[in-house]
Amino acid sequence: MRHLMKDKEHLFRMAALFVGGIVLFVIVRAVMLPKDFGKLGHYRPGALEDNAKRVPVFAGKPACLECHTDMIERQKGSKHAAINCEACHWALSKHAADPSVKPVRPDAKAICLVCHTANVAKPKKFPQIDPKTHMEGGPCNECHQPHHPEKGPEKPAVQEAKK
Repeated sequence: MRHLMKDKEHLFRMAALFVGGIVLFVIVRAVMLPKDFGKLGHYRPGALEDNAKRVPVFAGKPACLECHTDMIERQKGSKHAAINCEACHWALSKHAADPSVKPVRPDAKAICLVCHTANVAKPKKFPQIDPKTHMEGGPCNECHQPHHPEKGPEKPAVQEAKK
């Protein structure tokens, strides 16, 4: 039994490290957890209030159409008419609040492929393409209007006006 206790200093140090780690964990947990955590299981009653205080990053389609009234006519009859602007153009609340903040024009090929890449899980009637064989990998807006893809490419005058 004596040979087991010859390294007792090392065992006490290891035990002290474990106890210190557990105490540190309990202290950090008490400081980091919100006071109302655990009252409703893993849900906090104050989480809804916290989220309501956040500044929204999406402006919404009505905010876009206040200035971009031409889009109403350009999208008329299109399958894309029901899609919110920010689904392709990203969150634009800063641009809606201050029009001098210029949004980045999305890459047509990349953004179109998010929805239209062929996938067996999508309905058969949904337009899908294989990007390797369709248009030989070129940009979608060479043949399709992004806001009304059923129509052919936009006229150069319209494209120049957008720049």
